[in-house]
This record gives sequence, C-alpha cells and structure tokens, in this order.
Amino acid sequence: MTDTLTQTDVERLLADPSPEARADMAAKVAHEFEREGLTPEERRIAEEIVRIMARDAVLRVRQALAEHLKESNSLPADVARILARDVEAVAVPVLQYSTVLTDEDLIGLVNGATSEKLSAIARRPSVSEPLSDAVVAADDDKSIAALVGNEGAAIAERALHTVLARHGSKPEVGESLARRPKLPVSILEGLVSAASDRLREVLIARHDLPERLASDLVFQARERATVGLVSPQSPVSEALELVAHLKRAGRLTPSIVLRALCLGDLTLVEAAFSTLARIPVHNARLMIHDAGPLGFKSLYDHAGMPKALFHAFRIALDVARDTPLDGGERDRERRRRRMIERILTQFEDIGAENLDFLLRKLQETAESEAASAA
Repeated sequence: MTDTLTQTDVERLLADPSPEARADMAAKVAHEFEREGLTPEERRIAEEIVRIMARDAVLRVRQALAEHLKESNSLPADVARILARDVEAVAVPVLQYSTVLTDEDLIGLVNGATSEKLSAIARRPSVSEPLSDAVVAADDDKSIAALVGNEGAAIAERALHTVLARHGSKPEVGESLARRPKLPVSILEGLVSAASDRLREVLIARHDLPERLASDLVFQARERATVGLVSPQSPVSEALELVAHLKRAGRLTPSIVLRALCLGDLTLVEAAFSTLARIPVHNARLMIHDAGPLGFKSLYDHAGMPKALFHAFRIALDVARDTPLDGGERDRERRRRRMIERILTQFEDIGAENLDFLLRKLQETAESEAASAA
C-alpha cells in the first residue's frame, strides 16, 4: 500500500492536479481501498483521500469515486452520505447499492429527492417496510413503479393500497404491481377494478360505444376477473378477505355472488353470505347446503339479497349440488360448463345464450324491483 498511496498522494490532490489525473486516482484509490491487509495508517490515508475526492469540484472525479465504491462495505459512512446527496450522476449508484447507508440515512434522503434518486432507492436489493413507506409517501410515479416491481422490497399492505389508490391508473405502476408475486387478494381486485375503468374509457373513446353499453361490458369483464381471483381450492381466509374488500369498496353485488355460484365456486359464495349476514362462515355453509326449503331462504333474506334473484340462486344452488366433480383432468372446468348449461335451460323464457346475458337480465330485474319499492 505504501508503495502506491502515501501522504504524498494526499499532498498531490491538495495541489489540484488535472481533472483527468484526479479521476484516474479515484479509480486507483477505490481499488486499493478494498484490498485486504491494510494497516491502520494506510486505512487512514485512504479514507483521507476518499474524503477529499468526495468534495472534488470536478464531477468526473466524484462520479468515478461513487461508481467504484458504490458496493464497498469499507466506505466511511460520512463519505457515503456526501456522495448520496450529490447530483444524480454521483448519487444514484451509491443510493442504489451502498450497504453503508442505513435506513435512517435513506429515509432522510427521500425528502426532496429527485425522481431518479427515489428510483435508485426503490431499486435497492433490499428495501425495508419503513423505507418503502417513505418512497410511497414521496408520491412519484416512476419510483413507485420501481418499488413495486422490486421483489426485494418489503411493502406493507396499507402502502400497497395507497399505491393502488393514487397511482393504480398509471400503466407503468399498475403493470409493475400486477407482476408482483403474492399480492393480497384485495390488491388484486383493486387492480382488476382499475383496469376495468381504463377499459371503459378506451371503449367509449376509440370505439364510439354508448356509455351505458361500455359500462355494461366492463362490469361483466370486471366481475368475471374478480370471481377468478380465488378458486374453489383457495383457503376460506382468502375468500373472506376478498369479500370483505369488495364490501368495503361497494362492489359485493348480488350478481358477482350469483356468478361465483353459477361457476361452482362455493367457497366464495359461502364467504359472501357469511359476510353479508354477519355470521360465521361455518354457519353460512350449513344453511347454504341445508337440504330443506327454509335454511338457505332464511340466510338469503338475512343477507339482504334482492328477492327477485332468489329463484336464480335457488336453481344455481340445486344445480351445483347435483353436479359433482368427476375426478378427471380439468374436471372443474367441465363441471362449470355443465352447471352453466343446466342453469341456462331454466331461463329459456329470457332467451339467454350465455351466462353474462343471464346475469345482466337478472341484475336489471333486481334493480327494477328496488326502484319500484323506493
């Protein structure tokens, strides 16, 4: 070390050699800085040189230093903070990779940071929940897209809901969020809803569709996608979580419950009636599957479901009970197809040709009844 970097190097830097020489020295110092076996005096000299270079007036020098020491575990914390507060060309590599910077440092640096600096923090290999909260609070689309797309970022569910509410309509954020693994079902449903709203705007703007027709098409697409968020094999807890979210959002409609029933997703149906009737899911399950005529009727009324749809629910429930799985490959798909076919035959007077048409007609009937009663 003393053959390459000595007190003379410090004096040479203080004498302000050419920018090119200082930039070369920055790379040289960074290489030696990481070498094992430095004596305390050699370490002191290296740190002094690094501190001088971190304040160099020439951008190229500071940039070379930051690039070569961005992943150094030996970089003095005060130097890391100096570099992290510099212009983007210097700060970004340090903000993204430096392990010397603490959460406290990084959270402090978020306030007033540019979009590029925020994005560098969001792309760090590991981002804690408090740091994620700070990035989300900064309210910058680009950095939030980077954060939710970073599998190494721990993001609390409340922060994900904030992202969805404030930025979910932005394609770059929505797409990154949709690719994030193991999202809560409430977030998945929110993504479906946000995507549906964008689809409605596109249908109206680009295809000159009447607003009511566009809304109707989007409503059907959203409910189809929502029902698919949990499967019959999903834990009851996931179905309850989704149903609770739909209820809070005002989207737990009779038609979405009927759609789930028509598709044979009894787990979601049981969770919906449990939530609407405010009874344990086990009790709701017993009443739904009660072979007698009163159990389900009592649950249905207690849940506040529209009277006009009870016959449809009753038929769908009977068909579901009489259409068991056959145990073969893709048996659930075949069961759903058989259920839909059998249900539709019960409504030939409506003239329905598919489930969406059936659900729309049933929903219109319920709305008409509600309007008449008002």
